[in-house]
Amino acid sequence: MDRKELFWKSKKVMVTGAGGFIGSHLVEKLVSEGAQVSAFVRYTSRPQAGFIDTFEPEIRHAVRVIRGDLRDYQAVLKAIEGNEVVFHLGALIGIPYSYEHPWETIDTNVIGSLNVLTAARETRVSRIVQTSSSEVYGTARYVPIDEAHPLQGQSPYSASKISADKIAESYFDSFSLPVVILRPFNTYGPRQSTRAVIPTIITQLLAGKQLKLGNLAPRRDFTFVSDTVDGFLCAGESVQAIGKTINLGTSVDISIADLVSEISTIMGKSLDVQVESVRIRPLDSEVQRLLSQNRLALELLNWRPKVDLHTGLEKTVDWITNNLQFFQNIGEYSI
Repeated sequence: MDRKELFWKSKKVMVTGAGGFIGSHLVEKLVSEGAQVSAFVRYTSRPQAGFIDTFEPEIRHAVRVIRGDLRDYQAVLKAIEGNEVVFHLGALIGIPYSYEHPWETIDTNVIGSLNVLTAARETRVSRIVQTSSSEVYGTARYVPIDEAHPLQGQSPYSASKISADKIAESYFDSFSLPVVILRPFNTYGPRQSTRAVIPTIITQLLAGKQLKLGNLAPRRDFTFVSDTVDGFLCAGESVQAIGKTINLGTSVDISIADLVSEISTIMGKSLDVQVESVRIRPLDSEVQRLLSQNRLALELLNWRPKVDLHTGLEKTVDWITNNLQFFQNIGEYSI
């Protein structure tokens, strides 16, 4: 992952979903590399820009925040105009939320991605990096999962990401749009919400109450956020990656039950686990195992993960312990 010297210096870059978990880390990294970053965040009546508002002042002031909605093509087009590279991370990511609100999920993730791809084509950007998800594979039919693995829409969310990926592929084939599709496997780290399992476990252990979780059997390939961000930058740099779909994962998996044990050991705390039925996905929707084959990322991006799970969990525990103000109603289930 040796960075090309000065590659991002003064380069004009747009990041959608910039105020969120991965997006905010990516924005921060791009600014540190010297890029001129525009951050597209969803408009609300509150003048907030997500985690961008928590940046150190010199970094925050370097970011141009643009508020809008991915479903509004004119807003997306105006935001992308004048940029050379687009990182498209904006999406509705909650799988349980997609059960309750499939229309909104599909509208945002499919039409929103179509708008970004169309605007990128119209403005002739030099690179667009489309964010996929390992959820598109569904329960592994074989492991490790390579990019040729069948796609299985086991939730409205995963179906929406499959659709967005296929539209991106079609724009490369039909219009030669210089797009790279990145498929991260279960990114975790500082700033992630309790809609994800690792912050859920950590915050409940800190609160010292009953540890409430869903299915403990599924296995996941967890990738620390700094490694995922490096993968995005590599995808923005590599000419070989254009037109390709590339996994970002560690090629190591762990069950949720063993993850609880690992985090409990790190924190020196242990709680009995109560499995709550409300947290369990419908049987045919649950993805039982995700384990990546990351060889293509090494070949095309010169990317490999640097942070092992134990170290990443220690960093995540430390951040959450010192930033509990971002976590409300600990232990309550939220879609």
